[in-house]
Amino acid sequence: MTEPVVPRVTDTEPAFPKATGTEPALPGVTGTEPALPKVTGKEEHPPGSVRWYREVSPRQWRSMAAAWLGYLLDGFDFVLITLVLTEIAAEFRLATTTAASLVSAAFITRWLGGALLGALGDRHGRKPAMILSILLYSLGTFACGFAWDYTSLFVARLVIGLGMAGEYSTSATYVLESWPVRMRNRASGFLISGYAGGTVVAAELYKWVVPHWGWRWLFWIGVLPVLVAVWVRRSLPETDDWHAGVRAPGHRPNPFRPLFTGRARRRLNAGAALVATGALFCVFTPVGAGQVPWLAALAALCLIGFAVQLGGRRRWVLYVSLMVTVFCAFLYSWPIQALLPTYVKTELGYTPSEVTDVMLYAGLGTMAGCWLAGFVGDRFGTRRAYAGTLLASLGFVFPVFAVRDSLWGLGALLFVLLALSQGISGILPKYIAGHFPTENRAASLGFVYNVGALGGAVAPVLGARLAEGMPLGRALAVLTFGLTLVVVLLVGGNVPQRLARLLDRDLPDDHLLPGKRRAAADAPS
Repeated sequence: MTEPVVPRVTDTEPAFPKATGTEPALPGVTGTEPALPKVTGKEEHPPGSVRWYREVSPRQWRSMAAAWLGYLLDGFDFVLITLVLTEIAAEFRLATTTAASLVSAAFITRWLGGALLGALGDRHGRKPAMILSILLYSLGTFACGFAWDYTSLFVARLVIGLGMAGEYSTSATYVLESWPVRMRNRASGFLISGYAGGTVVAAELYKWVVPHWGWRWLFWIGVLPVLVAVWVRRSLPETDDWHAGVRAPGHRPNPFRPLFTGRARRRLNAGAALVATGALFCVFTPVGAGQVPWLAALAALCLIGFAVQLGGRRRWVLYVSLMVTVFCAFLYSWPIQALLPTYVKTELGYTPSEVTDVMLYAGLGTMAGCWLAGFVGDRFGTRRAYAGTLLASLGFVFPVFAVRDSLWGLGALLFVLLALSQGISGILPKYIAGHFPTENRAASLGFVYNVGALGGAVAPVLGARLAEGMPLGRALAVLTFGLTLVVVLLVGGNVPQRLARLLDRDLPDDHLLPGKRRAAADAPS
């Protein structure tokens, strides 16, 4: 029997602790849902009295499965370039630093894709934005297989970046709004584990496809997510939070209204968007050689200008500080994620089959860490779980790069390191999304996260540059250790929230928690 839909009562509204079937419909609901019909028991039991997975309805599990599969394919498409970087560099005769910029290319357009597709999700629903995101990164990956030189491959990676950014913001928002409140860290961790699963699938295919048919076939397989987009469109309902909070009569949100309030501002911001994109393109390609510091500063000023306008007088500090936090998070995680295949192939001399084994350990460790992060986050609070787990990961950074002759030893250490360091990023969507209300959550999450994700564009290039003066393994270890400490301080010290409250004392701790529970957002559940 299909469980009836209960508008706004997916464990997110404390005003009705026990549904009796007599309560009136909530304001803002479209009228197609019954007014609190009899439920099957999830709301009748206090947290902990039944198994947690029984508190999640079949519809919520279906939403998770669809979004998780999209993330798996997202991870599959995005990580392909890291696996075949040496093959591409050999065919196109690229230096290591130039080849690493192909990884960075997808990050250049992420800020734009996250903002635009997130705004689409806020205005027209999470589902259509998810579908468009999948189509973009699938077709971009397919185009990579036809690249004839560095520039054409770089442009295809730009398209992938647009789609990947939208997938992150809209899918994360969709799942977080669909699942019960007290399990939203778990929802976040489960969802992000799909990305790690995609890296495992990509690594396995690399072992079988590239030695026999070449690197191009690996990208052509990436068109498969188009089929998923069709399935998602037919099977997923829209979230209750979006229906109730956004589609109220006469209300259609426009998250970017502050950027287009007048003709002069529209023109100025459109020009700033072009300048930022062009400057980033020059920074991460040979075009900007010798001018990188100035171009990077120009792009940063444009992006900070957007954040100030979107946040307004009271919340611009929140936007900027979250962008910095995410930037540092990418700087600690992406040197390993982007250059690990290159490291094990060049410095350790591993064969393609052994590289696949290493990536398998890394991917499984990240997946396990995402699952662990969800449970730990729900138990101890998002911030405590994030900072504590990262702190524990520091003990494994240098040992990973000290292993030379043991594939099993390297795999075991990588598993633990990535479970604790990259796995904890499974609750990063929950951490960021909680800072924003429903009506602009997807756009704000998409913008803040994907501007910060430029750290992932800097990371591989920075790692390659450091490797010019020291072994690549040591360069990766130094970057990972140092930036992990910075993120521990930012998240553990609640720096973005503390700074934001200097201008807005009424800022809630967590918009994903209803009513009075926001005041205890980071308390153990």
